[in-house]
Amino acid sequence: MISSFLVQLLILGLILLLVAALWSPFEALGWWAGWFGSRPHQLVERPLDDPDKVTMQYVVYLSGIGAIGGDFLEREEQAFLDRLQEQLPQIKVVRDVFPYAMNNNGLTGQRFFTMMWRWIKQLKLQNHAVLTNLINIRNMFQVAVSADRRYGPIYNYGTAGVIVDGLLRSGYRMSSGIPVTLLGFSGGVQVALGSATYLKPLLQAPLSIISFGGVMADDPGLEMIEHLYHFRGSRDPVNRLGAIAYAGRWPLLSYSPWNKARRQGKITEISAGPVTHNDPGGYFLPESEQEPYEETPQGKIFAQVVALLQAVMNEQKAAG
Repeated sequence: MISSFLVQLLILGLILLLVAALWSPFEALGWWAGWFGSRPHQLVERPLDDPDKVTMQYVVYLSGIGAIGGDFLEREEQAFLDRLQEQLPQIKVVRDVFPYAMNNNGLTGQRFFTMMWRWIKQLKLQNHAVLTNLINIRNMFQVAVSADRRYGPIYNYGTAGVIVDGLLRSGYRMSSGIPVTLLGFSGGVQVALGSATYLKPLLQAPLSIISFGGVMADDPGLEMIEHLYHFRGSRDPVNRLGAIAYAGRWPLLSYSPWNKARRQGKITEISAGPVTHNDPGGYFLPESEQEPYEETPQGKIFAQVVALLQAVMNEQKAAG
């Protein structure tokens, strides 16, 4: 009887997984049709919080598939971004963008299954991992939509607008030429790449991407960015999925956007050391606090990210 019950649960789980996979493109199509709010984004510049402070670069953080909304980040992500803002006061970090919805509506916002997602969020806060994997599954399919050549353009156009909205909320001035760097983790990197196709013409400014264990396709957005810096941990099997699943990243397809970008020197892969995909021991939080942060793999990653962002600002200074 127990084995029969487990089989039924497995079948039910597979059915739900199939339904989630089939439904995932319809969220993008429904947004485009105006079913989930107005389609155009409100690209309205806001007054500066401090007109006397000069911001030399904007950094937009796009979280991984465990994200539940733009108003909620894991504590290790918050700590990393806080440290980054403190280390580089001349940049502004934008951290309220939800990369898995075309209207920036988090899973606990106004949705059909809002109550379910709020319940799962509470479980997530209590470190109950089983049901919280539903968040990962839902967002994973959105990453797949972003990488899809059929539905991806709609999805990526929408997320580009979400990113621009986030920049404008933080005081960004369109056509100012101020560089923008997208800081992506896991599936957030694919969303960053996909949105680049539409972001670059809107911003008219240098656009770069820094990837932490990014799972990404051979997206045409590679043609629009200045550079992609990809940190990959030796104990992180997840970041290899993109290189396996997407044929355009295979070396034999030499004319794919990925291989073309590699030949142009626009992709730099950086060893992150013995880090896993998720924290602790991932890209943000050391596995142990017994040694100084600067000497941990995560501390070395942070130092390299600071150096990369400083290099972008130095290039901008040199360009006048």
